[in-house]
Order: sequence, then structure tokens, then C-alpha cells
Amino acid sequence: MSDTPQAPSGETPVAPTSPAPSPEAAEAQAQQNAAPMIVHAQYIKDMSFENPHAPDSLKPGQDAPQIGVNVGLRMEKIDDEGVYEVTLHIDARATRGAQVVFLAELDYAVVASVNPALPEKQHHPLLMIEAPKLAFPFARQVLAEITSQGGYPPVLLNPVDFEGLYIQQYQAQKQQQQAKKAAEG
Repeated sequence: MSDTPQAPSGETPVAPTSPAPSPEAAEAQAQQNAAPMIVHAQYIKDMSFENPHAPDSLKPGQDAPQIGVNVGLRMEKIDDEGVYEVTLHIDARATRGAQVVFLAELDYAVVASVNPALPEKQHHPLLMIEAPKLAFPFARQVLAEITSQGGYPPVLLNPVDFEGLYIQQYQAQKQQQQAKKAAEG
């Protein structure tokens, strides 16, 4: 004989269950389990390409231009429901000697919302690190395409450490605040 309890007339026994959570508790649990950030849109906010000395700068036999790239970030809260716009700014400047060969500027933006269960103090680092990480491959592609269409080899950006960039910007802000306090004191 089996130790498994038998249900009458062939019914399968059902283990006792806990009561269903209230709708409020279920919603709170769903928020806790939800992704910390949701991307609603990403887009080119602003783009500029200047080729000031073309066609002379495109003649064969010239030295390759020196290319400098700067990357910056901005964030703006766009409503009271935790929706933000994070903008990745990329500025690429190519020079040959003192002559500017091309200038490319790109603002690539992400609209994202933050899980309401996430503490407010975590919004800024989450958005300023994770949103640019998601946007970077697309912005990189746009920059490569516009430089290629400008008649030059595509500018292929190396990966960016957005966490390190965030920490660097945070430390710079902290130093500015300390310098300001010292100047006032």
C-alpha cells in the first residue's frame, strides 16, 4: 500500500495553498520584481557635420588627420512620474596641422523611466550609467556613418567606461563644491 493519500473517486489531491495576496501587495511585489529602468525611446536629438575645407581636404596623398573625441552626458527629468531624458553628447574634431578637417557633433538621447520601487538616490547613477551604455552602440554607428558620408574613413569609437565617467564627474562636482565652500568661508 502507498503512503500517498488517496482522493475519493479518482480525484487528485491538492496541496493546501496560501491565500492570494491583496491587489496592493501583488502590485508592490510586481514593482519590486520589475526592471529598474525601462527605455521608452532613443533618438538623434541634434547632429552636425562640418567639412569646412572640402574638397581640398579630401585630395589624395595627404597625411591622415588627427582625431580627438570628447564624450559628455546630460540628464533632465521630464515629468513627475520618474521619466527622464539622458543625452549622450559626442564631439569629434579632425585636424591636419592647424587646419580643421571636419567637426562632427552628435546628441543621442534616451527617454527612460525608473522603477518607482527604486530609491530616489539611485535614479541618477542608474540613468547616467545604464542609459548611455544602451545608447552608445547606436550613437557610435551614427557617428561612423556621418563621417563616412563626409568623405572620410568612419570614426569608430572605442568603448566608453560610463561607470568610470560617472564617478569622475561626481568627484569633479564634489571638488567644485568644496572649493566654493572654502572660498565662501
